[in-house]
Amino acid sequence: MPAAHALTSTGLVGVFGYGLCAALFALLGVVLLTGWRGRLQGGLLVFAVLASMLWAGVLAVQAAWQSIPVQWIWGSEAVRNLAWILFLIRLLELQAGGRGPRGRRLGQARLAALLLTLILVLPPTQLWWALPPGVESQLASLRLILRLLTAIGGLVLVEQVFRNTPWQHRWGVKFLCLGVGGLFAFDFFLFADALLFQRLDMDLWAARGAVSALAAPLIGVSAARNPQWSFDLFVSRKVVFHSTALFAAGVYLLVMSLVGYYIRYYGGEWSSVIQTVFFFGAGMVLVVLLFSGHLRSRLKVLVNKHFFNYRYDYREEWLHLIDVLSGRVLQACLPERVIFALGELVDSPGGILWLRNEGGHYEHARVWNLAEDTLDKATDFTKLTDFLTHRHWVINLTDLRRDPDAYDALELPPAVYADDRLWLIVPLRHDDELMGFVILARSRAAQVVNWEVMDMLKTAARQASSYLALDRAARALADARQFEGFNRLSAFVVHDLKNLIAQLSLVAKNAERHRHNPAFVDDAIATIKNSVDKMNRLLGQLRGPIASAAGVGVDLRAIVAEVVRTRAAQEPAPVLEPALTTPLRVRADPDRLAAVISHIVQNAQEATPRDGRVVVHLGRSAGQAVIEVRDTGVGMDADFVRERLFKPFDSTKGLTGMGVGAYETREFVASMGGRVVVDSVPGHGTVFRLFVPIEVSPAPAGLTMAAG
Repeated sequence: MPAAHALTSTGLVGVFGYGLCAALFALLGVVLLTGWRGRLQGGLLVFAVLASMLWAGVLAVQAAWQSIPVQWIWGSEAVRNLAWILFLIRLLELQAGGRGPRGRRLGQARLAALLLTLILVLPPTQLWWALPPGVESQLASLRLILRLLTAIGGLVLVEQVFRNTPWQHRWGVKFLCLGVGGLFAFDFFLFADALLFQRLDMDLWAARGAVSALAAPLIGVSAARNPQWSFDLFVSRKVVFHSTALFAAGVYLLVMSLVGYYIRYYGGEWSSVIQTVFFFGAGMVLVVLLFSGHLRSRLKVLVNKHFFNYRYDYREEWLHLIDVLSGRVLQACLPERVIFALGELVDSPGGILWLRNEGGHYEHARVWNLAEDTLDKATDFTKLTDFLTHRHWVINLTDLRRDPDAYDALELPPAVYADDRLWLIVPLRHDDELMGFVILARSRAAQVVNWEVMDMLKTAARQASSYLALDRAARALADARQFEGFNRLSAFVVHDLKNLIAQLSLVAKNAERHRHNPAFVDDAIATIKNSVDKMNRLLGQLRGPIASAAGVGVDLRAIVAEVVRTRAAQEPAPVLEPALTTPLRVRADPDRLAAVISHIVQNAQEATPRDGRVVVHLGRSAGQAVIEVRDTGVGMDADFVRERLFKPFDSTKGLTGMGVGAYETREFVASMGGRVVVDSVPGHGTVFRLFVPIEVSPAPAGLTMAAG
């Protein structure tokens, strides 16, 4: 290293100015690197900050020892300016969406900046080797012109960033524009002066370091106010609070010292006494302020409001959540939009939704971006729903697997523990009732699930629950209107039946008097035949009679066996396997239960070719009787099962069906406290499973009935 030379006052200012600038940009760079989440605009900002740090470091060494080659200085200048220009162009691309003529112009500006930097970085002997002798003397002026053009281009980009930012968001970029714009503005003044007088003003050059140091905190404030730049800056609130209090106290003491100095030299013969009283009073005021609870509270509000950014921009997140749930962002059904909206908040790619049905049971409702068989649709989540009913918690399955005591030793089905893709369980609550829950898949990148994430998910889940409740109410209203139309249709049917009864009554009334009249007999037979035909048509349209809701204890084995025997007349004949050897008693209306099972078996037969198979299985699981009907028929897709199978008055049989059979099956089983689960694959068949509670106390033998 060359021997140190005596520093002039200008050189000393340059050393400290550029040294302070390098230190501040180094600190800012470290903070940004620790919070960088991998996005391009964030990486460009880190690059610009680190380039500014290296530039300031090079100039600080040059001011101290005059040992840095000139080409290195100009190279560091060019790289610093290029970094800031690339970052500004990236911000403009984000505002423009990167498309259209504006996007092409920005691409051209980036290319021009790269070429200009290349010209400034390469040594003149390599760049201008083909020029005639004597032209080298003009290179210095050309370099100043290029530096001046760079400063002008930077100012134009700063102005465009500020102009194209909506006025309500300019608070986030104004400090960036002030900081970076100040750098380019000072460069413009410096190099314009140098070009005019054909020499650099060394006083301006030395002051440039201190001026550039002022930009670092302004850029840091903008980075903290713009989390979309992909930074998660965090500083302890206690550190900031105590540092702010210490800084305020230091400013207060500095002002009091200046006032005391004034009293000392201009207070006359009483100056010592007045100064002593003043300092004592100032100290007492400082102590009172430091121990003032009101002042401390105001200071905390100031720190939290102006020095910290949260993970979410709550206004933007809330508006986006409403757009997603209302269908403006994602063209999908509401359950899928609910999963998508909650998953977006934590960058989750998919999830599973379970909703409470009319019978109070929670059933598999929808899957988003996961396989349909991720979890068995018959999985029992009773313990989970009981927990979520009393605890309004978002459950982190990663923490639960590691420490079950963190959630009061909650027990979940083994399949949930075994699948590492499952990450968060978010309860859906409406009016303090649990409507259901969403199981979200693990996020694409590792994330910290802190209190803010939990609160955001719970708040968004409440909003989603209100949409689900509104949708359910709308569906219920639509069903009620359909039932109203059905009742009106029934009124017309009753009217027709009354006419038929009147005709038959007339025939019966005149039979005694005209029984020996052949013409009357022929007419009566025709009337009866016509009435029978009409009644058969009416009965064919009105199926599923309403039975009494009261039930009795019945042996389910006998009912299932009788249904299988009765339906054996139609091909393919159903097969019962295996047969239970012990009674399986449930409480139900035997005729209605037999009709429900018969309807499922009949549908399986109609959907299966004659050489196919229809198998009926009766078993028990976890205190419930399980009636399973499997067929090898045409099957149904998942959308049909979810959207149409149980929808009343929606039939695939045309005029021959009313579309109430499956709906009546589900409602009747739900009224018994059970549930219906359907698994179907197009081309491979369907499995209907009816879960019915087993009667706890055996009924008297005299009440045992079989369907007949």
